[in-house]
Amino acid sequence: MTIEKPSRNEDEYFAQQNAELLRKQREKLEASALEAERKSHYMKCPKDGYDLDTGEFHGVQIETCPHCGGMWLDAGELEVISQEERPALMTRVLSDALSAFRGSGKKREPGK
Repeated sequence: MTIEKPSRNEDEYFAQQNAELLRKQREKLEASALEAERKSHYMKCPKDGYDLDTGEFHGVQIETCPHCGGMWLDAGELEVISQEERPALMTRVLSDALSAFRGSGKKREPGK
Protein backbone atom coordinates (compact mmCIF):
# COMPACT_ATOMS: atom_id res chain seq x y z
CA MET A 1 0.00 0.00 0.00
CA THR A 2 1.44 3.31 -1.02
CA ILE A 3 0.57 6.59 0.56
CA GLU A 4 0.19 9.34 -1.93
CA LYS A 5 2.05 12.49 -1.14
CA PRO A 6 -0.03 15.67 -1.39
CA SER A 7 0.72 17.83 -4.34
CA ARG A 8 3.53 20.36 -4.16
CA ASN A 9 0.99 23.20 -4.30
CA GLU A 10 -0.83 21.78 -1.31
CA ASP A 11 2.43 21.49 0.65
CA GLU A 12 3.31 25.08 -0.19
CA TYR A 13 -0.16 26.30 0.77
CA PHE A 14 -0.04 24.71 4.22
CA ALA A 15 3.56 25.82 4.76
CA GLN A 16 2.50 29.41 4.03
CA GLN A 17 -0.53 29.09 6.30
CA ASN A 18 1.63 27.74 9.13
CA ALA A 19 4.23 30.47 8.64
CA GLU A 20 1.54 33.16 8.73
CA LEU A 21 -0.02 31.67 11.86
CA LEU A 22 3.37 31.56 13.60
CA ARG A 23 4.09 35.18 12.59
CA LYS A 24 0.77 36.36 14.04
CA GLN A 25 1.32 34.42 17.26
CA ARG A 26 4.81 35.93 17.64
CA GLU A 27 3.41 39.43 17.09
CA LYS A 28 0.78 38.86 19.79
CA LEU A 29 3.39 37.54 22.22
CA GLU A 30 5.72 40.48 21.54
CA ALA A 31 2.89 43.00 21.96
CA SER A 32 1.83 41.32 25.19
CA ALA A 33 5.41 41.34 26.52
CA LEU A 34 5.83 45.03 25.64
CA GLU A 35 2.57 45.93 27.38
CA ALA A 36 3.58 43.98 30.50
CA GLU A 37 6.96 45.72 30.54
CA ARG A 38 5.33 49.14 30.10
CA LYS A 39 2.95 48.45 32.99
CA SER A 40 5.77 47.27 35.23
CA HIS A 41 7.64 50.57 34.69
CA TYR A 42 4.65 52.93 34.96
CA MET A 43 5.12 55.52 37.71
CA LYS A 44 8.45 54.02 38.78
CA CYS A 45 11.57 56.06 39.47
CA PRO A 46 13.95 55.76 36.50
CA LYS A 47 16.90 55.89 38.89
CA ASP A 48 16.03 53.32 41.55
CA GLY A 49 12.69 51.75 40.57
CA TYR A 50 10.67 52.91 43.59
CA ASP A 51 7.05 54.06 43.16
CA LEU A 52 6.74 57.76 42.31
CA ASP A 53 4.51 60.16 44.23
CA THR A 54 2.53 62.81 42.35
CA GLY A 55 2.09 66.28 43.72
CA GLU A 56 1.56 69.86 42.69
CA PHE A 57 4.57 72.14 42.43
CA HIS A 58 3.92 75.77 41.45
CA GLY A 59 0.70 74.76 39.71
CA VAL A 60 2.22 71.86 37.77
CA GLN A 61 1.81 68.16 38.52
CA ILE A 62 5.23 66.63 39.11
CA GLU A 63 6.40 63.20 40.16
CA THR A 64 8.90 62.72 42.96
CA CYS A 65 10.70 59.68 44.29
CA PRO A 66 10.46 59.38 48.08
CA HIS A 67 13.59 57.22 48.11
CA CYS A 68 16.17 59.19 46.11
CA GLY A 69 14.42 62.59 46.08
CA GLY A 70 14.40 62.78 42.28
CA MET A 71 11.84 65.03 40.60
CA TRP A 72 10.38 64.47 37.13
CA LEU A 73 8.35 66.65 34.81
CA ASP A 74 6.16 65.33 32.01
CA ALA A 75 6.46 66.61 28.46
CA GLY A 76 5.59 70.30 28.24
CA GLU A 77 5.53 70.98 31.99
CA LEU A 78 8.90 72.75 32.04
CA GLU A 79 7.65 75.02 29.26
CA VAL A 80 4.51 75.79 31.29
CA ILE A 81 6.63 76.76 34.28
CA SER A 82 9.12 78.77 32.23
CA GLN A 83 6.39 80.69 30.35
CA GLU A 84 4.54 81.81 33.46
CA GLU A 85 4.21 85.56 33.66
CA ARG A 86 5.04 85.70 37.33
CA PRO A 87 8.41 87.36 37.86
CA ALA A 88 11.38 85.13 38.56
CA LEU A 89 9.24 82.01 38.77
CA MET A 90 11.93 79.78 37.27
CA THR A 91 14.42 81.03 39.84
CA ARG A 92 11.90 80.31 42.61
CA VAL A 93 11.06 76.89 41.22
CA LEU A 94 14.69 75.83 40.91
CA SER A 95 15.47 77.25 44.34
CA ASP A 96 12.51 75.39 45.87
CA ALA A 97 13.49 72.20 44.07
CA LEU A 98 17.05 72.46 45.34
CA SER A 99 15.80 73.17 48.87
CA ALA A 100 13.43 70.21 48.72
CA PHE A 101 16.23 67.97 47.50
CA ARG A 102 18.63 69.14 50.19
CA GLY A 103 15.94 68.84 52.83
CA SER A 104 15.16 65.24 51.89
CA GLY A 105 18.01 64.08 54.09
CA LYS A 106 19.54 62.05 51.31
CA LYS A 107 23.25 62.43 50.81
CA ARG A 108 24.44 61.95 47.28
CA GLU A 109 27.68 60.27 46.54
CA PRO A 110 30.08 62.11 44.22
CA GLY A 111 29.49 61.25 40.60
CA LYS A 112 25.90 60.09 41.13
